[in-house]
Amino acid sequence: MQGNNQTIQGLVGEALRESTDLAQKELTLFRTEISQNIRTLFLGLAMVVVAAIFAIAALMLLTESLVEWLATVVNSEALAALIVGGVMALIAIGLGLWGRSTMTSSSLAPERTMRSLKRDAEVLSERGA
Repeated sequence: MQGNNQTIQGLVGEALRESTDLAQKELTLFRTEISQNIRTLFLGLAMVVVAAIFAIAALMLLTESLVEWLATVVNSEALAALIVGGVMALIAIGLGLWGRSTMTSSSLAPERTMRSLKRDAEVLSERGA
C-alpha cells in the first residue's frame, strides 16, 4: 500500500514538474513571438513615416516646377496646381495605406504560441481520457 502511495506521489510530482516546464516553455515562445510581432509593427510604422517624408519631399521638390510646366500646357495655373496636388495626394495615400496594411492587429497575434497551446491541450486531454 505504501509503495503505491509513493508511486502516486512520484507521478503527481513528475506531472507538476512537467507542467511547470511546459508553462515556462510556452511563456518563452509567447515572449519571442510577441517581440517579433512588435518588430513587424515598428517596421510598418517606419514605412508610414517614410511615406510621409517621401510625400513632403515630393511636394517640396516637384510641385512648383511641375505646376509651372503644366500651367503652360493647360493655360491655367490654378488647374495645373489642382492636377499636380491631386497626383501627389494619391501617391501619399497609396504609400500610407501600404504601410498601414502591415500594422494590422492580426499580425500581432501570437499564432505559434496559440497553436502550441492548442496541441498541448489536445495531448493533455488525450492522456486524461
